[in-house]
Amino acid sequence: MDIRIKATDYQMTPEVSSYLDERIARLGKFLGDEAAVARCEVELGRNAGRPRHGANIWFAEINIMQPGSSRIYARNNAESVNAAIDDVKEEIEKQLRREKKLHNRVIRKTGSAIKNWMRFGRSE
Repeated sequence: MDIRIKATDYQMTPEVSSYLDERIARLGKFLGDEAAVARCEVELGRNAGRPRHGANIWFAEINIMQPGSSRIYARNNAESVNAAIDDVKEEIEKQLRREKKLHNRVIRKTGSAIKNWMRFGRSE
């Protein structure tokens, strides 16, 4: 998976970088065979200019693009960088699971329809 990381108004430390790499690596299992061609764009930073958020001044944003599939995007604000990374990773996992279930359902329904068509389409 091609991972691109961008830090906005924030200097990434090695600890946060390794923590982020560990979390992003777990998303690869949901992508399956297409993980090699998928691109993951991650943005971390501070929302310092927006006082409405109160304590939630850190944000994390993940954008996953796969060929032949829809774009998956999530953004979350939290009190710390690690909490923002965890929250956005959970949201991306939820979206990937939902898409995988939909894909499997379409394949099963299509297979069932073809089987019924073959069963009733025969002339004996």
